[in-house]
Amino acid sequence: MSNPFLNLNYETAIESLGSDYFDEVTAADFPLHILRFRNDQLLPILGLDPKQVTDEDFTTAFGKFHCVRPFLALCYHGYQFNEYNPYLGDGRGFLYGQVRGIDGKLYDFGTKGSGRTPYSRTADGRLTLKGGVREVLAAEALHRLGVRTSRCLSMVETGDSLWRGDEPSPTRSSVMVRFSQSHIRFGTFERLYFLRRNDLIKKLLDHVIQYYYPELHFQTGRMPVPESEQYALFYAELVKRVAELVAQWMAAGFCHGVLNTDNMSITGESFDYGPYGFIPTYKPQFTAAYFDYSGLYSYGNQPFICHLNLERLQQPLAAVIDKKEMDAALAKFGEYYNASYQQLMLNRLGFDRLPDSEAEELLQLTIKLLSETQVGYHDFFLELRKQFSQDWREDSSLIFKDVEPAEIIAPWRQLYHHLLQTLSPADMEEIRLRLRRYNPEQSLLRIIIEEVWESIATDDNWQPFYELVNRIQDPN
Repeated sequence: MSNPFLNLNYETAIESLGSDYFDEVTAADFPLHILRFRNDQLLPILGLDPKQVTDEDFTTAFGKFHCVRPFLALCYHGYQFNEYNPYLGDGRGFLYGQVRGIDGKLYDFGTKGSGRTPYSRTADGRLTLKGGVREVLAAEALHRLGVRTSRCLSMVETGDSLWRGDEPSPTRSSVMVRFSQSHIRFGTFERLYFLRRNDLIKKLLDHVIQYYYPELHFQTGRMPVPESEQYALFYAELVKRVAELVAQWMAAGFCHGVLNTDNMSITGESFDYGPYGFIPTYKPQFTAAYFDYSGLYSYGNQPFICHLNLERLQQPLAAVIDKKEMDAALAKFGEYYNASYQQLMLNRLGFDRLPDSEAEELLQLTIKLLSETQVGYHDFFLELRKQFSQDWREDSSLIFKDVEPAEIIAPWRQLYHHLLQTLSPADMEEIRLRLRRYNPEQSLLRIIIEEVWESIATDDNWQPFYELVNRIQDPN
């Protein structure tokens, strides 16, 4: 086989767990296979040269679904809007395969929109083309903003006409392949607890530690850690990863939209983007999902929800891990979150390190400024990047000189000027470079996505989409 995707060295990590965790499925036969997106940035991680991979290679593997291993629809349950749902599982996707990257990490190829499975219920197992476009854009934008996220490897238009209540129908269809560390979810463990299979919980936890937390096997100095201690260390590390992840969302101004436990990855990675949204202005009550009537998964509620989901995960994990040890680990969530959020916001403001008191004051004044002026969240950081000047160190009146009202900007301007006064020209240049790194020029507000989609839906014009992806991926 000359197709490089079919020649990869696929591993049997999930498959080796046995059929208690998945069902073997087949992919749908689609009437059309048009490659609409290929993520050449990911190919080197797989040891592939993008120049040696053709569009036909993508569509053969990830549209027509030629394969070298069985496709696995993973089993899970989950809390959805505070209600436990035991009727979940991969209903429109499956695990295509698992591959070791050149960095030594194991990665999943997971499909979305690839057809019906035993968990589809009354759904058609398909993904709308607009849904695929939105997930490609979300993943690339979050990656550029430094969020630990899954990314899309490919998206193929598949030629089916779909009927959806939230899109003008009939609408076009697609299938995409998600590239991520793992598709094991909090809900994967919750299902096993529901089935009263403590033995399978321990087996899955051993698997997760082996493949995704191998560092827990050894202490500093490479001394082996007893197996009984590894479990509590795992939960403590997961708490830290999730706290840092939600801090990344908050600093990026991102609202996931549907933080059910089946959308929470056991590796602390962000994935599964549906009705997400980037906040236009700083409003904690901003809600991305039109069906989230109570605002449960609002932007400002995300730290609380992630903490709650970690607490819910304790129920199945208690079959293996002592509850007091998990409580002690979860108690540090706020500490991890606050430290990470503060650092990320400092970076967006141009600083690497500040004394704690000054860092806290700058963060408070920034949030106050964003909240009271309702200036665009992305626009504020972009203008800071564009307007920043060496002259700001000498003359405070030059700092955001056109921002009104003066009584709101004045305290922020005064503090920012104070922080710059002790810096050398070289330090000022470091701030300028940091502002460029952490504040990309391209935002991904809903209106921008809709403009791109309108070109596709009306004229089948994909050029605005590709131009937007290129701007998002631009490291400058």
